[in-house]
Amino acid sequence: MGTNEKTLDDGEALRAIAISHATEALLKGAPVALELAALFAAAGHTLALVGGPVRDAILGRLGNDLDFTTSARPDLTAKILKKWADAVWETGAEFGTIAAKRGELTIEITTYRSEKYDPNSRKPDVDFGDSIEGDLGRRDFTVNAMALELTTSTPTFIDLFNGVNDLVKKQLRTPGKPEDSFSDDPLRMMRAARFASQLDFTLEESVLAAIKDMHERITIISAERVRDELTKLLMSNNPRVGLSILVESGLASKILPELPQLKLEIDEHHHHKDVYEHTLTVLEQAIALEDRLSGPNLVIRLAALLHDIGKPRTRELIPGGGVSFHHHEVVGSRMSKERLRALRFSNDVIKDVSQLVFLHLRFHGYGSGEWTDSAVRRYIRDAEHLLVHLHVLTRADCTTRNQRKAEKLAQTYDSLEERIATLMEQEELEKIRPDLDGEEIMEILGLKPSRLVGQAYQYLLNLRMERGPLGAETAKEELLVWWAKNKP
Repeated sequence: MGTNEKTLDDGEALRAIAISHATEALLKGAPVALELAALFAAAGHTLALVGGPVRDAILGRLGNDLDFTTSARPDLTAKILKKWADAVWETGAEFGTIAAKRGELTIEITTYRSEKYDPNSRKPDVDFGDSIEGDLGRRDFTVNAMALELTTSTPTFIDLFNGVNDLVKKQLRTPGKPEDSFSDDPLRMMRAARFASQLDFTLEESVLAAIKDMHERITIISAERVRDELTKLLMSNNPRVGLSILVESGLASKILPELPQLKLEIDEHHHHKDVYEHTLTVLEQAIALEDRLSGPNLVIRLAALLHDIGKPRTRELIPGGGVSFHHHEVVGSRMSKERLRALRFSNDVIKDVSQLVFLHLRFHGYGSGEWTDSAVRRYIRDAEHLLVHLHVLTRADCTTRNQRKAEKLAQTYDSLEERIATLMEQEELEKIRPDLDGEEIMEILGLKPSRLVGQAYQYLLNLRMERGPLGAETAKEELLVWWAKNKP
């Protein structure tokens, strides 16, 4: 940004830099926005780039999603956009927002407004306003309350609440009292944690204090909106920062109570690893390995976050010292399903994350390589399409400070991956099937399609996993032996 050497009270210089950066980024990245602004001006209305895009333009990271605010009401905005855009969506018109797409550019234009939640309602009341000043004053944070007015003769930068200074300080502060802001929209408390992770910002003391005092109000927000904010936080470059804020403020106790519950009591006789800190480290280490998953991956991040949530419920003190957590992966898998369902994650995400939690300890039965090929096949089969995810989670789950132990575990897992690669190359295990298909099973046993055919198929599949390729004749012999024992 080039402003670090500037003094914070040099407001005019900072604003000049902000105008220059934002305008340059806009003209370079989205020149059609000025064309759109001309259409609104011709209709007698204002149009301003606002919020996150202005912040990102100043930071030099403007993307293809732009937010605007306007004095025009939604019906007129839609009318103007239909003449300009490739596609227009009016689903948010009730709340003042019209969305559109032109080429690679996606935009949202919202009428000046304010939102406020009734204490007992999950739906906000929306009031349209008459000035951009009123609109900006009701936004979440000062760094998102800046605007670049485009319908003036030259773009006019508006920063009523010293958002530029807060950008320089890397600080999140509300335009007015934080209590008023979070009362109007409690989701802003989660947004504070998310922006802290995304932008590597800190919360101004009054903001954090207000969240601590008001954290219970997050329960009025729908699970879907909470899920979306949590997802954005987790998918940031530094989710530890935001997760720590959620726990410290009390928000996590309402939306993800399993996380603060990982802060298990440790006494001088029953030592165990700090499960909460271990979890955050596993998450960071999984993120560092995400190149194996072609980039940021929500499933692996959720699995890393939730992999040990079964420990508090399975914790047992061992006489003479120490702690055990027997079967915490089984309990944790079930708990993961329950929490992710409550947060309205998709069925696919729920299934994949809970399966990874269930499997995350499986490798520790490998010892120093004692598994048979059959056991390796089962490892592959149980992981299915999550095999690489399981590789990442298992490696990330090693947080020991004993360098020698860590290197030994890594080397052992290297050997397992090598065996997996060899078996998959030899046997194409990802496509593994029994030596006889369903049609052949029905012909040999004289059956029609039924549950018994499925049971016979599964039996042969298990044999294939245990013993490798059998061949059709051996498979037939084994099938007949099974049938003699299971024929109704």
